[in-house]
Parts: sequence; C-alpha cells; structure tokens
Amino acid sequence: MKQKVKIIECPRDAMQGIKSHFITTKDKAKYINALLKVGFDTIDFGSFVSPRAIPQMRDTAAVLSKLDLSKTQSKLLAIVANVRGANDASKFDEINYLGYPFSISENFQMRNTSKTIAASIVALNEILSIAAKSNKKVVAYLSMGFGNPYGDTWNVDIVSKWTDKLSKMGVEILSLSDTIGVANGKTISYLFSNLIPLYPKIEFGAHLHTTPDTWHEKVDAAFKAGCYRFDGAIKGFGGCPMAKDDLTGNMPTEKLLSYFTQQKVDTSLKPVSFESAYNEALNIFYP
Repeated sequence: MKQKVKIIECPRDAMQGIKSHFITTKDKAKYINALLKVGFDTIDFGSFVSPRAIPQMRDTAAVLSKLDLSKTQSKLLAIVANVRGANDASKFDEINYLGYPFSISENFQMRNTSKTIAASIVALNEILSIAAKSNKKVVAYLSMGFGNPYGDTWNVDIVSKWTDKLSKMGVEILSLSDTIGVANGKTISYLFSNLIPLYPKIEFGAHLHTTPDTWHEKVDAAFKAGCYRFDGAIKGFGGCPMAKDDLTGNMPTEKLLSYFTQQKVDTSLKPVSFESAYNEALNIFYP
C-alpha cells in the first residue's frame, strides 16, 4: 500500500501577521473556497482570538459563513487562545478541530496568550472538555518545540516531559512547532523517532517554519522519522506574529508537494486545483 501523508494548509497562519491592510471577508472566503477544492486533509482557516491581538482574523465567523463545504472532504480547524475562544468556536458545527498553541517557553506563552504555562494547562484542560462536548478534537501545538530565542531552558527532555503531560490530559493530536525556524534535521529526527513509538495513541504533526535553504532537510528528517502530518502555507507566506519581528516563513506547501511526489507518497492533493489555489494566493498576498 502506498504511504499516505496528511497535508494541513494554513491560510490563517499565512494571513494573520499582515498589518499593512485588511484582507476583505469576501477575498478570504474566495481563497479558502479554492483551497477546499484541492484535497487537503484540513484547512487551518481562522482563529477565535482577541481582535486587538490579531485584527486580521476578526472576521473568522463571517468567513466561515461564506465557505462552500458541500463538495469537499477537507476538515476545518480554528485556533483558540483561551476558553472564551473555544466556546465561541464550538458553536459552529462546521469546525472539526480547535487548535491550541501551548508553549514550553514561559516567555513565549505569555507573549502569545498572556498566560503562564501553569495557567495555559488549566485552559487546555477546559478546552479539551469543551471540544468533547461539541464533538470536536483538539490539535495542540507544542510551540517553541525545537528551541526559543528568549533564554528559556530547552532540551529534548523538556519536550518529552510536556508530551507525556499532554498525552495524559487526553491530547490526541500533537504538532511539534518550529515557531522561529531554529530546528535542524538532527533534532527533528531525534524527537520524532523517539516520541512517536512511545505514544502510539497520539498523531504527531510537524508545523515547521523555515528559510528557503532549509526546508528539504526539515521535511526529510520528519518524514523519515515517522511523521505523516505536515502543516504548510502556499509560498511559505506568514509566520507567527507573536514570535519576533523578523518572521521566518511557513513551510511552503508547494515544496511539501514536490518532496512527497518525489518520494512517491500519496498526499491526496489535486494538481490542477492546487494550481488554481496557488494563483488565488498570489492575488491575496500581492494585491
């Protein structure tokens, strides 16, 4: 049987840091509707967070109302940063996943969600309960999973400790996040090859930020270590606006597609529909 991977397209991550102009609700919906035709496993389409923190995402509910889900198998994921956001997102049956950024860096957790790690654990526990009651699953992102620029201690044992903690809380999908693009092939390979066998009930993902010259090393290391879930954004647009001013880009989806095509791995993506969505992305990001 041909090996399959899940590709999660992240227009939310691509758009959220744009401050020069507001992308209209109509244009966001048009772009995401194009993505829904491609065959992505999941579309990370928006977020229910404070409009003061991420003004670009203030129209997520309105965008959702304009999406055509009648002819797609893709699932929808919305990012939430607190219990209020989870309650708001849980009201929409169309949303399949609540994404929660959990940082193992105390500094970044405060910067990203205005919470300590201890408070974030409490929030995550409530979000898991909200998701269960509304027939949704939680995707937990282990932010700063490969290191951080804030001086917080980082090592693979800390990553292992938090993976174990989140697993015991009931997290079933855990995406290790290279939030600032510092991961290298050796670290990626070590973490995935050691964690995946230890937690067979967890679906591990890779949310890798990258520079143009390091994408292949990162994808190759994660895939060969047993990771079959990858986040991407067309042309690598975006990054984390809470991380630092000089953003490292997202993993370019077209690079993921080329890599897995060479590896003869099934991504379920439709090339013609992908090309159409790619062209739509250019209209969005180069207005």
